[in-house]
Amino acid sequence: MPESSLAVLVRAAAQRLAEAGVPDPLVDTELLVAHVLRTRRGEVQAAIIRGDAMHEADAAALDALVSRRAQREPLQHLTGTAPFRHLELAVGPGVFVPRPETETVVQYAIDALQNAPEPAPIGIDLGTGSGAIALAMATEVPHARIFAAEVSADAHAWAARNAAGVGNLTLVHADLADAFTELEGTATVVISNPPYVPDAAVPRDPEVRLFDPALALYGGEDGLDIVRVLSTRARQLLMPGGLLVIEHGELQGEAIRDILTTAGWRAAATHRDLTQRDRATTALCP
Repeated sequence: MPESSLAVLVRAAAQRLAEAGVPDPLVDTELLVAHVLRTRRGEVQAAIIRGDAMHEADAAALDALVSRRAQREPLQHLTGTAPFRHLELAVGPGVFVPRPETETVVQYAIDALQNAPEPAPIGIDLGTGSGAIALAMATEVPHARIFAAEVSADAHAWAARNAAGVGNLTLVHADLADAFTELEGTATVVISNPPYVPDAAVPRDPEVRLFDPALALYGGEDGLDIVRVLSTRARQLLMPGGLLVIEHGELQGEAIRDILTTAGWRAAATHRDLTQRDRATTALCP
């Protein structure tokens, strides 16, 4: 079977992706090669340095994936996976692809669960999507009991796949506005990465605009409709002194603090992510 130089193929593919406006063309190309060869990116880089070749069938498979990526189909849809903290999540059409910045947001919830005096503290993830936040809490705080709700049938199916076999995680297909009535007044932490894009604000990135589900993106005229629902629902679910954690856009911190403070929450505070952008707001249940 004919072979081609891996280095040449990677260089050409990265050039195609760069011309298509993909932000990290070489990284994406190496990850696509790793997916085709069922290996890791580091092994691909080593193979390029060694001067390895790529079989014709694998080269054809790579070409097809590069063509799709050049159309700005998300890399994670092509590989079928998305990394999140120590997890490797299954993702695809119909579910929001977890973002690196959310990895820092979930730390507030994990810290609250780890520091809770209860032997089995309760954490609730409202609008779990792929299950990323809930799974991080469940696997990193194994003595906690984690509950997650997702209203989208498509996203719930992905979350169920990711949560399979995780004994301390309960996943339900339900609206966050009225999920888990049996847990009211018992939760140590409620966390959510809700849809927060204003309806009129079309995301710049084609990967988001064309492929992320609208249900996971848009939050009403000011983007904060679901935040208002969370303010009410989390008050009902949390025990006094329990922590609410909400991820949001970088310009929404002040408005969210106002919503929560007006509703009676205590100590509302906004926190930055690793890029120094406002990313999450926390508050304590009175």
